[in-house]
Amino acid sequence: MPAEAGGPVRPVTDRDSAAWWERVRAGEFVVQRCDSCGTRRFPARAYCHRCRTAGWGWEPVEPAGRIESWIVSHQPFLPGVREPYVVVMVRLADAPECVMYGNWRGGEPPRAGQRVEAVFTAVDDGLTLIDWRPAG
Repeated sequence: MPAEAGGPVRPVTDRDSAAWWERVRAGEFVVQRCDSCGTRRFPARAYCHRCRTAGWGWEPVEPAGRIESWIVSHQPFLPGVREPYVVVMVRLADAPECVMYGNWRGGEPPRAGQRVEAVFTAVDDGLTLIDWRPAG
């Protein structure tokens, strides 16, 4: 993830993830679903890890889940980023085989098993991130 001069660290898109990042920028919360076996997957990949087929489509899922784990970073990796900051690992409610990571946007520390909802955070015109906050 290269940093632009003085700017935020930007995700590096690849053949598999570029379309997902475009959908996030448009406010869509989706995962891939295998056309053959129905397996949902994230992150995006060209082939199904279960049946090894290449057919798939995007499927909207509820932008919600439960916290599996988190880290508190005290290392200032980026200029201007306040530390410490919290990154949570969330297991998706509609796709329990999928986990996503994102910044924590709660006022209190996260708790294991806590219900959360996605927050689309526009960084600039070309980048939107998915962060997480307590549900409700």
